[in-house]
Amino acid sequence: MDLETVMQELEALGKERSKKMYMSNGAHEPLFGVATGAMKPIAKKIKKNQALAEQLYATGNYDAMYFAGVIADPQAMTEADFDRWIDGAYFYMISDYVVAVTLAETDIAQEVADKWIASGEELKMSAGWSCYCWLLGNRKDSEFETDKISRMLDLALQTIHHAPDRAKSAMNNFIYTVGISYLPLHEKAVEIAKAVGPVEMKKADKKSSILLASDTIQKEVDRGRIGFKRKYVRC
Repeated sequence: MDLETVMQELEALGKERSKKMYMSNGAHEPLFGVATGAMKPIAKKIKKNQALAEQLYATGNYDAMYFAGVIADPQAMTEADFDRWIDGAYFYMISDYVVAVTLAETDIAQEVADKWIASGEELKMSAGWSCYCWLLGNRKDSEFETDKISRMLDLALQTIHHAPDRAKSAMNNFIYTVGISYLPLHEKAVEIAKAVGPVEMKKADKKSSILLASDTIQKEVDRGRIGFKRKYVRC
């Protein structure tokens, strides 16, 4: 399948309702409004194709960029490739659900995510923290340095309330992901979540939303899901 064929198939799957929803979250033209589940039949035909993924990502079309993440071959991507992708990610649904997810399937994930977290740039920080969420929710606890994750919890506590909004959200997700999916630091994550308290996300033209990691952890405790790991990072 070539770029033109894939773009035509994506366009045919577009729905106005999905398009409006994506745009309300920060997407802008060009986009078709394709539900992610509707992409699966095309993905099955293509499987992994990094060259095509690069062409799709470069279009700047939100649906094409999302689909690029679905068919990308993470192992074929270098740090420079991921830097290029994050530079092209213009809102959080690309940075956190395309770039961070794809990065989470590589051996360089922590190294790149650490660099992005330290960058001070909102979407890079968001992608870096999100990448750790995908990693912690999928990989064995033994693949992480407990001291490092502990220091990251401390960093989140110290900086979350002054961070840019998308980074705030990703840090909040990191705290509860550690609390749910990384058993060695479950108790510390619970303490950090309580110490952080409510995190306010300001929204233009909308009422602010409040994030509370402690509530999310407690809900999973009540459901008996502590230690939960996903089988796959990408759907």
